Amino acid sequence: MKVIRIPAGIYAANCYIVYSEKDKEGIVIDPGGDADDIIAKIEELGLDIKYIILTHGHGDHIAGVKEVKEYTNAPVAIHKDDKYLLKNGKSNLSSIMAMGTIELTPDIILKDGDEICFDDLKAKIIHTPGHTPGGISIKIEDGIFTGDTLFAGSIGRTDFEGGSFKDIMESIKNKIIIYPDDTVIYPGHGPTSTIKMEKLTNPFLRY
Repeated sequence: MKVIRIPAGIYAANCYIVYSEKDKEGIVIDPGGDADDIIAKIEELGLDIKYIILTHGHGDHIAGVKEVKEYTNAPVAIHKDDKYLLKNGKSNLSSIMAMGTIELTPDIILKDGDEICFDDLKAKIIHTPGHTPGGISIKIEDGIFTGDTLFAGSIGRTDFEGGSFKDIMESIKNKIIIYPDDTVIYPGHGPTSTIKMEKLTNPFLRY
């Protein structure tokens, strides 16, 4: 698995291009803006993007979806409980963000336990609500893409529509940090981390 991180848009949401070197098939996770940069990297690497997967439906993670989809012709996937966010500019907060109102219709509706295959890689969909009702994390090989559920040293906000502190803590403790200590965390904002590092240093995970 190869991972390219592109901090995208005015909120620097991490867009990830994940691909296999075997046949250069890949996915794009959370194209949150700067679509030209994302497309340029896809072109540079000569990738065949099979899916655009959204960890949740907030505006700062979806602002580049339209352009990346037009270029790649890849279907857009989101969890069923965040479908409403994607389609409502007020609920997804884009209407109050500098990128302007964004309202989209997904092509694929995901649920917990779904698996998305591309090339010789398999992405496991893990429903991790709390930041949003339909937030997901995506487990691929020895990495987990946590969106705005878990960050290096922090967790996602729960004061937006549909957010729940109880849910996000249960998601992190029961669905994310259960993986081996050397599992790499690829968050929706900020630097990467590992399960071990978060257990040791994240103030929200002190037992």
